[in-house]
Amino acid sequence: MNQPVIVIAGPTASGKTALAIDVAQRLGAEIISADSQQVYRHFDLGTAKPSASELAAVPHHLVSVVDPTDDFSAATFGRLADAAIADIRSRGKRVVVVGGTGLYLRVLLHGVIDAPSRDESLRAEFEAFADQHGNDALHARLAQVDPVSAQRLHVADRLRVIRALEITTLTGTPASAQRDAHAFVADRHPHALYVLSPERDWLYERINARAKAMFEQGLLEETKALVDRGWRDTAPMRSVGYVQALDCLDGKLTREQAITDLAQATRHFAKRQFTWFKKEKGGTFLSPPWNASLIG
Repeated sequence: MNQPVIVIAGPTASGKTALAIDVAQRLGAEIISADSQQVYRHFDLGTAKPSASELAAVPHHLVSVVDPTDDFSAATFGRLADAAIADIRSRGKRVVVVGGTGLYLRVLLHGVIDAPSRDESLRAEFEAFADQHGNDALHARLAQVDPVSAQRLHVADRLRVIRALEITTLTGTPASAQRDAHAFVADRHPHALYVLSPERDWLYERINARAKAMFEQGLLEETKALVDRGWRDTAPMRSVGYVQALDCLDGKLTREQAITDLAQATRHFAKRQFTWFKKEKGGTFLSPPWNASLIG
């Protein structure tokens, strides 16, 4: 009988990657990444992708697997993760899933949410509204009908803001309410869920340090190279980190302002992750220091 999938979740910058590698090495496991940005090739520093040495330490799956121009959804992630789990188990290995994208984990563990399909005319309406009035106005529109989703989604994440508006408009029910109900359907994979739950001050110090380190390690240079390759308007470029780097390159922010804005946006994102994972059923919440021997 297959052993349960080990799932390590939690907020950004909490140390999930290092802990997952320790657990995988102890158990002879392989790692599947559940991160909506790390799937993209070439977007490395801004997504806090595992380093080359970390990737070499343990086999990783679903890191750098699609081009920036490719469409990638939670449903696509679920299919690829299922295939990776089957592949890993076929070689007699344990499976460790690690990531902070709550929707991806929910899809893997409980299946795709029963939501309406795309409505291109409605999406075009929302796109035109955002083009005319800006992402802030689009986000405010979502906040009026689904404040929970608005709190979870960054203003710059136009794609997901539009999807939340689309679901809410087509069903008459906030997308957040549908996703919350989805957390309690039957498990698709037997699993043990561990959620890293550090104190906010501890985590925020790490976030602030990482924001500064990203710029020191070359986030501006990476972003410029990505823009030069024609990827300015791709989905990963709208994620936290690249938004601030672009504003800096465009002269809208100084370097120090961009670092400060990145740290603040990441702290807000971490707060939304805390809220999401608190609602996940059956999780074991862990406090630092992380102990790999307690997992498995």
